[in-house]
Amino acid sequence: RMAARLPEVGGTFIQMEDEIASMAAVIGASVGGVRAITATSGPGFSLKQENIGYAVMAEIPCVVVNVQRLGPSTGVPTAPSQGDVMQARWGTHGDHPIIVFCPSSVYETFYLTIAAVNLSQKLRQPVILLLDEMVGHMREKVIIPEVGKLLVEKSSDRIPEDWKPYDRKGLTPLVPFGSGYYYHVTGLFHDESGFPSSEPGVVKSNLESLHMKLEDYRDEITFTSYYGHKEPQVALVAYGCTVRSAREAVKRAFWQNRLPVGLLSLQTIWPFPGREVEELSRQVKAILVPELNLGQLVAEVERYARGQAEVIPINRYDGEMITPQQIMEELSRWVP
Repeated sequence: RMAARLPEVGGTFIQMEDEIASMAAVIGASVGGVRAITATSGPGFSLKQENIGYAVMAEIPCVVVNVQRLGPSTGVPTAPSQGDVMQARWGTHGDHPIIVFCPSSVYETFYLTIAAVNLSQKLRQPVILLLDEMVGHMREKVIIPEVGKLLVEKSSDRIPEDWKPYDRKGLTPLVPFGSGYYYHVTGLFHDESGFPSSEPGVVKSNLESLHMKLEDYRDEITFTSYYGHKEPQVALVAYGCTVRSAREAVKRAFWQNRLPVGLLSLQTIWPFPGREVEELSRQVKAILVPELNLGQLVAEVERYARGQAEVIPINRYDGEMITPQQIMEELSRWVP
């Protein structure tokens, strides 16, 4: 479908020989001055990791879509899973942050894709869009705004007179190769011109910059939403397709039975919305975390709950969805 659709709207579709080449091609396209996205599932995401790390170090904007399926390895290619949550965060080596969005609907997929492209350009940072098999195959209605309201300027649209490719004074645009500016791109630690350096001060500045630009723009990166009772006693924290079952469970418990429950839906999972989870934990006695794995993001919820609320995992990993009834059964143990 994308092969036919992209040329109709001025885009280009390229089928590379494998996922390693696909990730490299996206990096090259971005350095050439275009917005670039690549998509994969399962083992293909593993193959992209080395070049994702390269894009992080070289600060090259790009978006990587991973539609999670049940694994490891080939696993069950047609079954849903949320097993790649930690891989999305820690899949590459090195001490660096990453931005990961996790939509629960077609609507969220559409708008988070736009946010991913815009933030990757603004922050010169790879952004991962972490779908799952259920959301990936979903069909829903979406209101599409005018094109001019969707995408921000590319990183290279505004170039200061004293431009340096890795100036640490602020957000520096990436100028396309061949546009008259001379600079070097490398996966090594580098100085302001991009040339390799192992000088401790330069290395320290490089690494701190990768972290600080995400911390400085945290509010633009973090997307969450709340649904349910204003003063809940028990809350759910969910992401991806499990949000749909969690929302239905809260709908039955709160709107039908008037029970004090709520749902914090995470559209951003990395950097983890610790501030929002910590605030929620001060209001409730228990937080339930439904996941299609043996427990991954629940550890982050526990870390930020800081013992203020009990954190209970609800896990399923047999290739089937967590149902609203499963969540209702656990809620009934905590809500009078």
